[in-house]
Amino acid sequence: MKRGKQRASRIGLDVRGDMKDRIKATIHHINKIDTFSPYFFFPFILMAYFIISLFDFWRFDLFNVRKSIWPAVILAVVCYYIGVYVVDRKNWTLPTFGLSKVSKYIVHFVVLLTAIGLVAYVMMIAQGMIGLSDESVRRNLDPKLNFFSHLLWFGVLILLSYKMIKEETMTLKKAIIYVILFGVVMGLFLLMGYRTPLALMMFTGIIVFHYVVKRIKLTWFLTFLTIVAISFALFGFFRVLMEDTSKEFNTREQPDREHMEEEELEKLLTAEQRVNATPKWILALNGEMVTGHIVLSKIIEYTEKEGYLHGEIHKGIFSTVLPGEQISPRMKVTEVVNSLSVEEGKYITRPGRTTTPTFIGQLFLDGGYLLVAIGFLLYGAIVSMLYNKVKQAGVKSFHTIAYAFVITMFTVSIHTGLLDLIFILMLGFVILASAISKTEKEHIGIGVEASLGTRSLYGK
Repeated sequence: MKRGKQRASRIGLDVRGDMKDRIKATIHHINKIDTFSPYFFFPFILMAYFIISLFDFWRFDLFNVRKSIWPAVILAVVCYYIGVYVVDRKNWTLPTFGLSKVSKYIVHFVVLLTAIGLVAYVMMIAQGMIGLSDESVRRNLDPKLNFFSHLLWFGVLILLSYKMIKEETMTLKKAIIYVILFGVVMGLFLLMGYRTPLALMMFTGIIVFHYVVKRIKLTWFLTFLTIVAISFALFGFFRVLMEDTSKEFNTREQPDREHMEEEELEKLLTAEQRVNATPKWILALNGEMVTGHIVLSKIIEYTEKEGYLHGEIHKGIFSTVLPGEQISPRMKVTEVVNSLSVEEGKYITRPGRTTTPTFIGQLFLDGGYLLVAIGFLLYGAIVSMLYNKVKQAGVKSFHTIAYAFVITMFTVSIHTGLLDLIFILMLGFVILASAISKTEKEHIGIGVEASLGTRSLYGK
């Protein structure tokens, strides 16, 4: 009996040992993936965003989600991959537009933009425009000052990243200083109550660090991403809790329900009870993703009934800077989705507030599946051309900053859409600056072969 038990014990230890070895081998294999490759980072976040949104806790019932979003999502991913793959195979890069001689002035221009942003930011703070204090303040920041204040974090991000890539050796002390400087600027914009600049600064900095200083393993990144996603979700949750409900802008009232039939009203009230029975902090964990799913579904439903807007959303990006009262693209999205839900006794977005349409929704509302296909094909082509620039010039070049910023902006726009003129101008500047910058190989740092994965997901 003792021998049998000992044999069984050894077998159990062997099995557990084999399992541990397999797990270690799997983790090692996963960590060889280039986390921020065009083939992985953006499509992974896109699919994770919509898959996580499926845990809706009865919110789909509450808002009567009828139309499937998956044909549009799958089309977007497929077209993105086509754009990446074709450009990668052809080894295409951005043209210089005959402006390579002015590339030496890029940093000087960024310094000027930073100074303009600093002046605008100081003026906002001096006038008490602290959006974090209340949602009504955040939604009513001075448009011009808010527009130019973004140049502060953008300029600091570019300058710090550029200084980082030019470091011959990165010591722990230097790394801590960079982290502190990034943290200070992020803290300044935390006062505005907006998460987008924080996300752009954070992930652009991380991607630059990944290629220039030390490769970030995928398992570490996924852990960090989970923490950041939860933190941002709770940030939005606490922002709502801090609202002064005595102000009309922050009212929680719902549309008139007297016109609703008894069966419809009962169904609505039942869904509300189920949602309200779920702890609010749990709802907040994936609230943005669930809302994005609902909004995209409603946009698809709206276009089937009313047709496409044929460019009205994208035209609104530029018309908002014109004199007089203009309807912003996100306000138009609010009108679209609420036009369907008000009759059902519920606001998807409270009146007077704007709606983030997701980038797929933004394109779909203007041109349906065709525009989604074109948009994501261009996304894939642009990031792949920038990635090719990095491979040609080496990771210690301006192209690394451009690639990091552009793919971060595209990834953030999965939720927000790309509807802010200031962000489009930033994208245009960074892409143009990368196009005209030199691509002769300089210092390769940790090595292109070690840090970049192209046709394979692995940096072999």
